[in-house]
Amino acid sequence: MADTSKIRVGVVGAGWFASRRHLPDIVASAEAEIAALCRRDAAQLRRVADHFGVCRTFTDYRRMLEEVEMDAVLVTTPHALHHAQARAALERGLHVLLEKPMAVSSAEARDLVALSQEKGRVLLVAQNPPYWSHCHLLRQVVRSEAFGDLEAVSISWTGNAEWVFGRGPLPKEIPGVVPPTLYRGDPALNGGGGFMDGGPHLVCELLWATGLRARSVVAFMDDPVVDMRTTVTVALENGAQATICYVGDTRHPGRRVRSLYFGSKATVLVEGQPFSLTTIRPGEAPTIVAEKDMPPVPGPVANFIDAIRGRAEPLSGPLDGLRCVEVLEAAYRSARSGQRIAIA
Repeated sequence: MADTSKIRVGVVGAGWFASRRHLPDIVASAEAEIAALCRRDAAQLRRVADHFGVCRTFTDYRRMLEEVEMDAVLVTTPHALHHAQARAALERGLHVLLEKPMAVSSAEARDLVALSQEKGRVLLVAQNPPYWSHCHLLRQVVRSEAFGDLEAVSISWTGNAEWVFGRGPLPKEIPGVVPPTLYRGDPALNGGGGFMDGGPHLVCELLWATGLRARSVVAFMDDPVVDMRTTVTVALENGAQATICYVGDTRHPGRRVRSLYFGSKATVLVEGQPFSLTTIRPGEAPTIVAEKDMPPVPGPVANFIDAIRGRAEPLSGPLDGLRCVEVLEAAYRSARSGQRIAIA
């Protein structure tokens, strides 16, 4: 008989991002419910609790873990807190949905991988590409015989994220129940700057789509403490090289996202947003697929529920999170030292 009980989810970090991204998906699910909310700011916590109709609230996540019966935990706190909070939940035998980046060091990420395996619990890392339709199509194309061998990759993201770092005024309209806390401007909490915040999605796209591991990294940053402009070259295990360019302080009014994957038989261009995927083969007319015509894929919460129920594997599991953290960590080490950093 199928389990009809709802998955009880406790939330650590019930703030701006959780209120606009994951909490609405939990509330909308017929198979999950919010068991409790936790954040340190009591006034903002009450606003989020009232909005989502949650009775039990805490300002200390340890108390929530001790006092509330739950099956899973969502962690959406500042990056440097991810490891300790996810570890505490896993130690109690709870499944964990963890916002990106998984951790701020590869040692912390490896620890969570090992603990999730030891406890036999789902650990899902909410990195965007595995939950975007165009990345599923990209993955299918670049791994196909018709694409050939991957030879090079160029990924760029250009937008203005200064406001979440406290370097500019907040936009007039921000989705979410409460405003962001601007912790990203503090490297002790953020673990770095713009590349630590936006870079996980770009790195994840590269590694998840190709299925290849990074072997070494060279990075240049405008400020290796809190960067807003970063270029990273990643040497992949098959000999291909990938360049990732992140610009978080553009004066251009829009966000420009573009990826090029060069194969021995074809080239793939991804542009957005909204996204489109163009496949170019010698002697043929380009094939263009718009995002609206791509099959839908589940979001992180839906995939998390399916994984807990045993109906699916996490699209972005602990090893996916670890591989991204390895590149992030190496990028900051390279920018600070001026050296190429090898990844074991």
